[in-house]
This record gives sequence, C-alpha cells and structure tokens, in this order.
Amino acid sequence: MLRSQAPRRSRVLWWRNRVFASVALLAMVFAGSVASPFVGAASAADYPSWADVLAARNSVAAKKAEIARIQKLLAQLETNQKTTEAAAIEKGRIYAEAQDAFDQQDSKTKEYQAQADAAQAKADDSIKRAGQLAARMSRSSGTDLTATLFFNGDNARNLLAQVGMAAKITDQSQGLYDRATQDQKTAQSLTDQANVAKAALEVLRDAAQKAQVEAQAAADAAAAALKEQQDNNATLQAQLATLQSNRIHTEAEYVKGVQAQWGAGDGVVEISSQGWARPAFGRITDGFGPRVAPIPGVLPFHHGVDIAASCNSSIYAAQSGTVIYAGWYGTYGNFVLIDHGSGISTGYAHIVSGGIKVHYGQEVVVGQVIAKVGSTGASTGCHLHFEVREWGSAVNPVPFMAARGINLR
Repeated sequence: MLRSQAPRRSRVLWWRNRVFASVALLAMVFAGSVASPFVGAASAADYPSWADVLAARNSVAAKKAEIARIQKLLAQLETNQKTTEAAAIEKGRIYAEAQDAFDQQDSKTKEYQAQADAAQAKADDSIKRAGQLAARMSRSSGTDLTATLFFNGDNARNLLAQVGMAAKITDQSQGLYDRATQDQKTAQSLTDQANVAKAALEVLRDAAQKAQVEAQAAADAAAAALKEQQDNNATLQAQLATLQSNRIHTEAEYVKGVQAQWGAGDGVVEISSQGWARPAFGRITDGFGPRVAPIPGVLPFHHGVDIAASCNSSIYAAQSGTVIYAGWYGTYGNFVLIDHGSGISTGYAHIVSGGIKVHYGQEVVVGQVIAKVGSTGASTGCHLHFEVREWGSAVNPVPFMAARGINLR
C-alpha cells in the first residue's frame, strides 16, 4: 500500500483546487458568452388567413398593409431562424471544446496512470530484492563462524576475504534500500499526478455534459425556428404573390421547393447477425489515432474514422438507442450522438445542412436513416466522421465494429 504524506497531500489538493477554479471560470465565461436563442418568433395568431388576403385585394390601402405585414413576418421568420442557428452553432462550439478538453485530459490521465503503475511495479521489485538480501544477511550477523562457513573459509586469508565480502554485501544492501526508497517515492509522485488528473477529468466530464445540455437546447430552438419558417414560408410566399400579382398562387408551388432540399433515402442498409449496422457506404479515408491535422484548428488526434460517402447519401444508426444530441457541434458541423446503453455511444458528424432526420430524445432502431452525408464544420468534402465511445472515451471504431460483424474497411 502506498504511504500518504501530508506535504504531498497538500500539493495535490492545491493543484486540484486550481483545476476546479479554472474549469469553474471557463464555465462562467461560457455561460455568459451567448445570448438566448429564443427571439420573438411570430405566433400562429399573427399569421394572415387566406380570407384576409383575398379581402385585401379589393382595397389598395388594405393590400399595401397586408403586403407589408406579410413581408415583416417573412423577415421575422428569417431573422429568427438565423439567430437561433447562430446561437446553436456557438453553443455547439462550446460543447465541442468542452468535449475536446475532456478527451485530451482523458489521454493524459491514462498516460499518468500507466506511468504510475509501471513505477509501482518497479518499486515493488526493488523492495522485494532489498528484503531478500536483508533476510540473507540476518542469518549471518557480522563475521561469526556461520558466515565463515558460508564463504567456505577456514584460515585467516579466507576470514579476511569474508570480512571484505560482508562489507560489500552491506554496501549492496544499503544501495538496494536506497533504490527501493527512491523508486517508491517516484511511484507515489506519479500516483499523485494520476489522482490529480483523474480529479480534473471528472470536472471536465461534468463541464462537457453541461455544455451538451445547453447546446442541445440551442439546437432544439434552432430546429423549431427552422420548422416554423418552413411550415409558414410557403403559405406566406403564396399569399404575398397573390397580393402582388392579383392571381391566386397555390402553396404547392412553394412547398415543392421546400421539400426538394431533403432528398430521398438511398442504398440498402447492411445489418450483421449481431444486430449492428454499417453507418454509411464508402471507404475509410482517415483512421483513428494521431494524425497531421487536415485543417487548422482541428485536433491532431482523430477520435473516429472518416468514411468517404457521397453527398446526401444516407447515414444509418449503427445500433438501436436514444438520440442524446442532434445539432451543431463545433468543427464536427451538424452532429448526431446516440446512446446505446451499457456505456456505448456512437457519433455521426459533418451532416449536410437540414439533413438531420432525428431529434433529441428520439428512440431509433438499428439501420434507421438518421441523417444525410454532408461537409459541414471543418471538412474538406462530403464524408461521414463516425466515432464510438465507451463510457465517454473514444475507441477505434474499426475493431469495435468488426467484433460486431461489420467490416468498415
């Protein structure tokens, strides 16, 4: 068992307090950095009816007022959509930075723990060796006959040789003891560093989870604003055209244009006998692990794999679960995160604008189309960044999926 020392404990607490204070300060800064995404969206009662529009056509003044009213509503919808989208992007950036901080600290924590374990193993071996030598020496105190017989000496010369050897053993014993003591101190110091790193990791984990909640709220607000705009834009545009041209325009003319952006499903999903699905079709162009960052601002460690799927092609849920994030996520662009239970989650990044097909809290089934491939965020072309996490820590998706019957290569 490692020995605890008060001065060392004080240093650990001091560093831990500094970490807590730094993260708390960041949280305060983040909390005040973004304005509320909820701006004054027009309510349903504010929208004109078709009866209002048709009646206004009979009066120049009424027509002018109704046109101004509709144009104002359209501007409000557009402003609200852009404002909430900007807020969602900012909150998503903060969430991504908080998660990146966790990921980097997670790597450091694992490294410190590995060093501490190796140092402790070395210290244990040194202590064992010193103990074994001490035990042998205790059976031959000084230069008595037992020690003499041990060295097989029965004359003065052998006795002098034995005395010299005893001194060497004593020196060796002292050296082993000193080495064991130093190794134990090193192991304790590294263990202290690992414990501080673990404490910092928990703080960063909490910060990332809080940022995720705030980002999801902003993403939901943006999605609601976009839906309101899409639901009402076609009608308002048709009403506006009707007033301006004195010809009744149908909503279908505008609905068709709105629906065109969504595209249609494509491909046939691949599901293994173990119940896992291929998230997208295409070859892997960038693997998991350290790399040269392709774009400035992107972390050099790649926490997933990039699948070169074609633009607007389908992205499938790798496993059934619950959507725990759907929105903008920093350099990941539009992002969906699914919790599969037992500490496993999968993430899908760079989704095309307007291509998220699920929402926060939604239950999805394996192979369900959850999004469309795009190039949002820090991306140089259409592809799916796919990642897997175990209890929050990123793992290599290739062997993980291979063990479940899906070959991503």
